Amino acid sequence: MPHFVEVVLPLALPKTFTYLVSEAEFEYIQKGMRVAVPFGKSKIYTALVIDLHQNAPTLYQAKEIHQILDEAPVINEHQIEHWQWIANYYMCSIGEVFKSALPSGFLLESETVISAQKESNIDEKELSDSEFLIFHALQQQSSLKVEDIVSILGKKNVFPVLNAMLSKNVLVLQEEVAEKYKPKLTRYIRLQEEFLQQEQLSELMNILSRAQKQRELVMHYFQLQAKEKKAVSVKQLLEVSGSTSAVVKSLIDKEIFEEYYIAEDRVSFEKENDSGFQLSLPQQKAFDGIKDCFANHSVTLLHGVTASGKTEIYIKLIEEFINQGKQVLYLLPEIALTTQLVSRLTAYFGNQVAVFHSKYSNNERIEVWNQVLQHSDKAKIVIGARSALFLPFSDLGLIVIDEEHEQTFKQFDPAPRYHARDAAIVLASQHKAKVLLGSATPSLETYHNVKANKYGLVELFERYGNVVLPEIHLVDLKDKYKRKKMHGHFSDDLLEAITEVLAKGEQVILFQNRRGYSPFVECMTCGHVPQCPSCDVSLTYYKFKNQLRCHYCGHSIANPTHCHACQSVDLSTKGFGTEQIEIELNSLFPEKTIGRMDQDTTRGKFGYEKIIDAFKNQEIDVLVGTQMLAKGLHFDNVTLVGVMNADNMLNQPDFRSHERAYQMMMQVSGRAGRSEKRGKVVIQTYNPYHNIIQQVTHNDYHGMYNELVYERHNFKYPPYYRLVKLTLKHRDFDKLKEGSLWLYNVLVQQLQIPVLGPEEPAISRIRNEYIRTILIKIPNQNHLGQTKKTIQRVLNSFEAVAQYRAIKVTINVDNY
Repeated sequence: MPHFVEVVLPLALPKTFTYLVSEAEFEYIQKGMRVAVPFGKSKIYTALVIDLHQNAPTLYQAKEIHQILDEAPVINEHQIEHWQWIANYYMCSIGEVFKSALPSGFLLESETVISAQKESNIDEKELSDSEFLIFHALQQQSSLKVEDIVSILGKKNVFPVLNAMLSKNVLVLQEEVAEKYKPKLTRYIRLQEEFLQQEQLSELMNILSRAQKQRELVMHYFQLQAKEKKAVSVKQLLEVSGSTSAVVKSLIDKEIFEEYYIAEDRVSFEKENDSGFQLSLPQQKAFDGIKDCFANHSVTLLHGVTASGKTEIYIKLIEEFINQGKQVLYLLPEIALTTQLVSRLTAYFGNQVAVFHSKYSNNERIEVWNQVLQHSDKAKIVIGARSALFLPFSDLGLIVIDEEHEQTFKQFDPAPRYHARDAAIVLASQHKAKVLLGSATPSLETYHNVKANKYGLVELFERYGNVVLPEIHLVDLKDKYKRKKMHGHFSDDLLEAITEVLAKGEQVILFQNRRGYSPFVECMTCGHVPQCPSCDVSLTYYKFKNQLRCHYCGHSIANPTHCHACQSVDLSTKGFGTEQIEIELNSLFPEKTIGRMDQDTTRGKFGYEKIIDAFKNQEIDVLVGTQMLAKGLHFDNVTLVGVMNADNMLNQPDFRSHERAYQMMMQVSGRAGRSEKRGKVVIQTYNPYHNIIQQVTHNDYHGMYNELVYERHNFKYPPYYRLVKLTLKHRDFDKLKEGSLWLYNVLVQQLQIPVLGPEEPAISRIRNEYIRTILIKIPNQNHLGQTKKTIQRVLNSFEAVAQYRAIKVTINVDNY
């Protein structure tokens, strides 16, 4: 009887595929193993085995698998179950979840290898110039890859040439799969066994009596071995002895030393001896409250003001779960936060901590994956951004989600468009684990669940060490501009506060949630603003590079010297970003060091670490930054925080803009005065009497919650309604308009619930594709699963209409 495996491909395909295997392979293969399978035009992909059976497919002929890639499963049953939930809930294919979840080093794709046909008589005169170049190159080399041919011909599309040569029987194409992951091997040396006896040592010294450098190296080897009492690496020996690798090679050639290699971790941490601490009384009370809540609720919210010492509570809680032999996942919204937190946790737990996020290399991520899979002591605690959620946990006991309100927990592109907080709660329920949500400004949905008694609540409204909350001072920009008390974008009050703080040797953080020098350049004669040719958005001006750049597609041009419309030279920049604030500060405080932290300055692997360490070590006096500065970071010497323009956040076209503005201002205020010195926050705004700004000033979370929840109920938004957003894209404006109207009308008929649209978003064209959006509001009392099935049926019908098939539709569930 034939045997089959059911596999998932890392492609946006709505179904699984069945492949034929031999009896021996069937005996060996298990769920969660990777296999290489042929798909499409002989391309070979990595696929994941999710089932084994004897049922032949009815709609197609099952192909044979190419090879088995793993000796043991790299994925466990919990993950497959969790991925299927994500695929169902967020309305995407399990292949897209699989592609997003696995480190890309595990996702092998075959590479096309081109070689010359051996037994064929080729007349070179029949070949075109391009074909002759490839043919000649294959006479020098046995095989070429596609990128080699691209560089030989100097053009991107080489497939027409390759197809022509295939038809002339000149070439042979093959597909090869190569493993990407390589373990880190460290080179060690040891003395040959014959020299280990005492009497042979004198003989060894005689052999080396004339080779002074070799003799010295051997002496250093003995000293290192006596001191360290462990294996000696070549790197360590060369550092201590100051010798060269040529001397080591000579000793290996003389068979005095023997070299060998040991696979080692790319990342390891050291524990600090003086890292112990005691919880304060309010912290201990909160810690006991969390444990009591866990008895009745699987999810608990720790609502603690900024600098109340939530991290210390997390550490003590993690310690309890580790002592029970459980694994712990610590999720953070930003990679910037992992920098400070990793140093705090590794000081306490040592090498029991593993870090997993996208700034790590492929090999480093695969090593962490394998450590978690093997339940290694090196990965009892995993700290990471949202992608750490997909690791192969087998015995998860606790998930800590710090700054749970952050929008960066939501993935927007590519699919799966999941929310890490919600997906983590589902993962915890599968493992029967506990979830602790921590925030100074919880999201409305979470607090609503607390009020409905779905989640437990523990409050901590006292800062660690009885440090008082910062004093918040509002500056009315209308009044300051009217009285001519502005210096650039700084009010006299903010400048006075910065001068006073810097004079005391303290530090300042300035917050402006917009990067670049200014959002656009305008002609003062005709009003023309340079636009991106591919997107419906103005180009952002960068003074340092003297260029205009699009933040959506990356298109850039040199800064124009005259208007492209009327040739006027009277050009002016409008608005301001972090780069402009940095330049103004350099002119106002030339003797001080100014730093900037935004997406442009943190591109490298250690970009965050360098800036954060420099600021912590007081090498930077004033740090200007975007939202990545606003959350979770701890600097003892910061006593002043300035918000350059609070109105930017309040006036976004988004139903969550007021909630987000409150959270952002409270979080950025919390960076001030975190030790014994009291902090001060200066908020510059054109509207100081706005409700949200007044609530920030009085630290009135409950007032903000009650006001916004009332609005949400009235206007049918979460937490009372679920949202599904459909985004339609196409290059033809009229076809998109017609298709989106068709889809909207069918959805209204089928669903009988509020459907908004189709509307053009604020940026209605990106990368030459026009955009329309449709928003579906699902009441909480409606069955969510059935409603999604209806939406999916309508989308399948839409795809079946020939003229609309080219329109791309993306589904975003809980798009906020």
